[in-house]
Amino acid sequence: MIHASKYRPKAYSYTGDVDSAEIDRLQDMSGTITLNRTKIQEIGRVGIVDWQTATPEVTLTQRQFEYGSLEYWNILANKAIATNHSILLTDFANARVDIAGYKTDDDDVFLGTVWYPKFRTTGFSFNIGDPNATIERSINLVGENEKQLLFTNKYLIMAKDENSAGASHTIVFGSSGNGFHDYPVPVADPDNSGQYILRVTRYRPSDLSTTDLTYTASITTTNQYTFATDTVTLGADSASGDIYYVWYSAATYISGVSPFVNNDTDAASITAENCIVYLGSSNRLYRLQSVALDVTFDRQDVYEIGNEDVVTTGIRDTVVRATLGRILEDHSLEEIMLGEAGNDYALIDVTKFNSDLSLIVKIYNNADHDTFLIGYKFVDLAPTGLDATIPVGDYIQRGATLEGEEGIISDVEATLDSYTGA
Repeated sequence: MIHASKYRPKAYSYTGDVDSAEIDRLQDMSGTITLNRTKIQEIGRVGIVDWQTATPEVTLTQRQFEYGSLEYWNILANKAIATNHSILLTDFANARVDIAGYKTDDDDVFLGTVWYPKFRTTGFSFNIGDPNATIERSINLVGENEKQLLFTNKYLIMAKDENSAGASHTIVFGSSGNGFHDYPVPVADPDNSGQYILRVTRYRPSDLSTTDLTYTASITTTNQYTFATDTVTLGADSASGDIYYVWYSAATYISGVSPFVNNDTDAASITAENCIVYLGSSNRLYRLQSVALDVTFDRQDVYEIGNEDVVTTGIRDTVVRATLGRILEDHSLEEIMLGEAGNDYALIDVTKFNSDLSLIVKIYNNADHDTFLIGYKFVDLAPTGLDATIPVGDYIQRGATLEGEEGIISDVEATLDSYTGA
């Protein structure tokens, strides 16, 4: 059997100059595969003629403890981990990510890798359940495939080549490799006779283009590669500065490297007392009992006739929903939504609420709020609902819901404060 402690999750950006990273502080990951097969029958025949197969749909849901890092957000948005410090909601439109789970059984025998290729983010949530809660964030993704790599193909390998020297560039694996001598040699793809490479993706910084290259036994045109004797050879259209991501399977992993490295630097988790919540740039909210932020992307991922893969990705619409729960002590929240913060306004008319509010959640290293770690900000929010709970023998709860479509995640406080949307 495979225990959760022996399942090592890792994420790889599909494009851009981005390094891979472990998915830290993951609490659970669930996947659902819908194979989209249709039974075909016909008049005059008893039983099934055949099954028509369409492109599967695979959904993943991941739940993490918040740990104050932008790393995984950067991978999901295809942004450089080391240098990028802010993620806009629009950054998820064209971004894709590969998720891999490296699996070892209770006897410490490595069994294989599960691979979810080219997944897109369909939404995420951020939740503070109560004033003593551990903060959680959840990410929802969708794709078209799940692949299990087993036996002699049990390790998924991604080699990132950042040293393209121009036309007819080669990438060599194994002991004679040009920078990849610690990498195992590729093993034959059991689904494609004579092929060893699962995918080659080229990112061209000069024009920010991303292209999946096509395997061929002999290169005759652009956007092709060939493979022989542990060597990937790229075509004459390979240019200096290109970055290549080469995916393949092997019987062993990269020498001296582990698929998963423990993160003992960032916080194990962050709790509610480390947060400050603002409605508006300077109106701190007090007596809050819960904060729930839900972002949903109405995706437009386009197929084409003659191709089973998604060829273009996009987002038709984004919905941001913020739900705030508090103990009713005063009406300061309503005053803020009315535009009368701190004025002890004598009449709260819900029809007069503003529709350009901003909600900011700032997360710090401790309850003294000494060092800013990461923050979430959503702008142009409109109140869409209020509720009250009046239980016998208890205090009155008063909640509010706001909706919008723009936001930012940043680990730079000044960037968070200055963001006003598009």
